[in-house]
Amino acid sequence: MAAVTEMNWHNKYPKEVPQSINYEDQTLHGLLKDTYEKSPTKLATYFFGKHLTYADLYQSACKFANAIIQSGLQKGDRVSIMLPNCPQAVIAYYGTLMAGGVVVQTNPLYMERELEYQLADSEAKFILCLDLLYSRVMKVKRNTKLEKIIVTAIKDYLPFPKNLVYPFIQKKSYGYKPKVEYNSTTVSFLSFLTKGRDTAPKVEVDAKEDLALLQYTGGTTGLAKGVMLTHRNLVANTTQCFYWMYKLKSKENRTLAALPFFHVYGMTVSMNLSIMTGSQMFIVPKFDPKEILQLIDKHKITIFPGAPTMYIGLINHPDIRKYNLSSIEACISGSSSLPAEIQTTFEQLTGGKLVEGYGLTEAAPVTHCNPIWEERRAGSIGLPWPDTEAVIFTEPGEVGKPGEVGELAVRAPQVMKGYWNRPEDTQATFYEDWLLTGDMAYMDEDGYFYIVDRKKDMIIAGGFNIYPREIEEVLFEHEAVQEAVVIGVPDPYRGETVKAFIVTKEGAKVSEKDLDSFCRSQLAAYKVPRHYEFRNELPKTMVGKVLRRVLVEEEKKQKDKVKKSS
Repeated sequence: MAAVTEMNWHNKYPKEVPQSINYEDQTLHGLLKDTYEKSPTKLATYFFGKHLTYADLYQSACKFANAIIQSGLQKGDRVSIMLPNCPQAVIAYYGTLMAGGVVVQTNPLYMERELEYQLADSEAKFILCLDLLYSRVMKVKRNTKLEKIIVTAIKDYLPFPKNLVYPFIQKKSYGYKPKVEYNSTTVSFLSFLTKGRDTAPKVEVDAKEDLALLQYTGGTTGLAKGVMLTHRNLVANTTQCFYWMYKLKSKENRTLAALPFFHVYGMTVSMNLSIMTGSQMFIVPKFDPKEILQLIDKHKITIFPGAPTMYIGLINHPDIRKYNLSSIEACISGSSSLPAEIQTTFEQLTGGKLVEGYGLTEAAPVTHCNPIWEERRAGSIGLPWPDTEAVIFTEPGEVGKPGEVGELAVRAPQVMKGYWNRPEDTQATFYEDWLLTGDMAYMDEDGYFYIVDRKKDMIIAGGFNIYPREIEEVLFEHEAVQEAVVIGVPDPYRGETVKAFIVTKEGAKVSEKDLDSFCRSQLAAYKVPRHYEFRNELPKTMVGKVLRRVLVEEEKKQKDKVKKSS
């Protein structure tokens, strides 16, 4: 048994945040029921001008639950939700859980190969998809266990007259009007709801043991794996977040839900937390900086969970100073490291607090965060959340001392049950009962943790270990740099060397020579990038996380192409 580091981070907790929490045996859909019973007339969602109250939301979820049970759903059956952020996604999510089903969040950007794999692997029996995605689902249906396809459209929850105009906008934007063949296996979402009662079905759900979610990982190291998250896992993480944001407990909060609900971070911090606290969600299906600025200004948004690229997009918008952003009180940034320069600038523009957190799908997802209103430390992911233990393994089972770099491992109530149908992968991801994150990190004397880099992203050049994050932090400090990402590329002499991909700020000019001089003034010579490539944009996930692996693959293809031509 690995020794446990003394949890000295509790000394840095605000007095309002408990070290441990009683989560009771609460189900995830129980959060919605509780809020509905307390505040049925309170506004729950806003979507392009249309509002739903908590009574509307709860009763619609009940209708979905009853209708899907009538359609043959058995407890434990998987239900795929393939939607951008919209009210239907929230209704189906909680409705599936009420019915005893397991949600399979499916990225609406998935192409046929990815979609078929996820549906087949999860053995989903039902899918709710956008009308624009119907043909894609039908192309893979025969190789899955799908029994019923439920189809919705963005216009279904738009206010009048936007719902009438939208089909024309849709046709203009996409060049066609989606054709859906409704029959015994394909039904419309709105008609489907009419078949269910608006009271909750009587389904027994064990919060500790029963799955609420199969959340597929990004597949960066091969085929994506289904992370099994129980009701307890997700309720625990939502509750931890609730206590961490203690100053907002008694306030009427308005949450900007721009992070995709189909990503576990957006699901927990935007959707589940809003439901637990009775906040109103301002649902955004696609991140557009101008629209976000308008929403914050007009509706006085108080909470804005996001990713660094979102905050970068806002602070670099040419019209940002035309909008009043002073309503922003708290933002937790996740999915990738938050550059200090971005944090400072965003706080100056809004007057609110922006702090970096850390998590992974396997932990539902948050394990660490900087205190929002108390001491935070530059470059740190902060302190472990209540009931969350964290250690640095320098070797398997060997816990490092403060300052020593090793693999970050955690154990906590939010940690997954395992990978779906992958016992060997599950076993490889744990050391005893510690979840191995795959991230290289260290802890300081006070219990603040720092991610050095992904274990697999570390660059070894001439025998030196180089962590991309350190170099990226330096590049972000240059006044001309808007975005930067660093990878290792093959080098005949050093084994690997450093290459930086740069997106410059609008109107800014900078050369490779300028960046080289800047980096040499901040970094040891062996860490300085040897190659630079300027781009208009970087490949990203829907959450805004830069896809480093895509750049690595592009470099490999380019090198192979050069080899063949020579």
